[in-house]
Amino acid sequence: MSLWETPGVKIEQVGNYELGVVLSGMVEYNNDLDRLSVRRGADRIWQTLNLYKKGKIKKILISGGSGYVLKKGLDEANQLKETLVLWGIPEEDIISESQSKNTYENALFTANYLKETNWTGKFLLITSAMHVKRAAACYKKQKLNFDVFSTDHYIERTSTFTLDQLLPSIQSFVAWEVFLKEFTGYYVYKLQGYL
Repeated sequence: MSLWETPGVKIEQVGNYELGVVLSGMVEYNNDLDRLSVRRGADRIWQTLNLYKKGKIKKILISGGSGYVLKKGLDEANQLKETLVLWGIPEEDIISESQSKNTYENALFTANYLKETNWTGKFLLITSAMHVKRAAACYKKQKLNFDVFSTDHYIERTSTFTLDQLLPSIQSFVAWEVFLKEFTGYYVYKLQGYL
């Protein structure tokens, strides 16, 4: 995982951007309770809020509607925008792109939006560290000018090895699932010409 994951940087080391583009895939929708339910990937929006509050990004573009095939209820970008407005982020500082259903479409529809609004600057692409390779390749294919801010890291590069890391754990299986999804997704996208 450490070879696939994109290392992070401290927020203080990040430059200033007019726009931060955060990719969806961080929440699910609970139809029984009629509300969003966050998952591990929610570090994407958490770090986006930190970047925004520290003045590193001026506006937030949330990209992604629903990747669900059968389940209904999720409209992630619009629902997250409503939540951020409820939390006090000015509505005019949040753009929601809710058409995309996967990473390729995130890049495609973000590129369309930026062209329609005559955007010419560099933006900050915000996504999970394991997802950066595939996401960045999709955005490069669209010829967009951006830097990357990785979130949701599995690997803490400065931590020391401890013996308990040798013990079997269910987290190891989860980590393998995440890695294999991204590794396979990258090469499937490559075959499809998305990268």
